[in-house]
Amino acid sequence: MASGGPSKILPLELIDRAIGSKIWILMRGKTEIVGILQGFDDYVNLVLKDAVEYTVDPRNEPGVVTRTELKSEILLNGNQIAVLVPGGSPDDSMAATAAEAATTEESTIKAENNEEEKTKSTA
Repeated sequence: MASGGPSKILPLELIDRAIGSKIWILMRGKTEIVGILQGFDDYVNLVLKDAVEYTVDPRNEPGVVTRTELKSEILLNGNQIAVLVPGGSPDDSMAATAAEAATTEESTIKAENNEEEKTKSTA
């Protein structure tokens, strides 16, 4: 019997579709991880490559995000995962905030270097 409603997808099927693509993971606590999903199991333990961890360290200034590149494949415990978002990170995530801050800092450094060069050339 065919129903006219939207098709249903199971959670593990959605994760299976994300294999080989970028995935954004919100962990319990204040940690986010972005990486390429390589595989998973029935407990939603994940294997990621090219992963980057974003955390807010309470010892640092408020709002300062620490970015840590995880150099090898990692196994992420499914019990610590709160949310999985296939396709990367949204604009308001810690990952996006850290990337924006890095871009702003890089632009500031370039501007300072250009100003120094102008000062040297006029002297």
